[in-house]
Amino acid sequence: MQIQEAVETCVTKKYADFSGCATRSEFWWFVLFVIVIEALVSIAYEPLAGVFSLAMLVPYFAVGTRRLRDTDRSPWWWAIGLVPLVGAIVLIVFFSQLGKTTPTPT
Repeated sequence: MQIQEAVETCVTKKYADFSGCATRSEFWWFVLFVIVIEALVSIAYEPLAGVFSLAMLVPYFAVGTRRLRDTDRSPWWWAIGLVPLVGAIVLIVFFSQLGKTTPTPT
């Protein structure tokens, strides 16, 4: 999945869809998109960056939940993100692991 397809899937097709699975590429391309656009918008106009962050909050949690399901984990693992530093590292490891929808190389 390319960045354009990932963003279209997360923002238009599955904006608030918490069911199903998301591939690693879908998740990480969407996260890269959010980070880059957030940085560019904050340089241009700071208040608009906050609006963009709020608008992307639901699709971010939706794609993260689908990604956790793809790695055979409960969406309740999001709660570990509340633990400072360690929680974020654990979530990054979970999001980086191979999932059940990831095709195996031939």
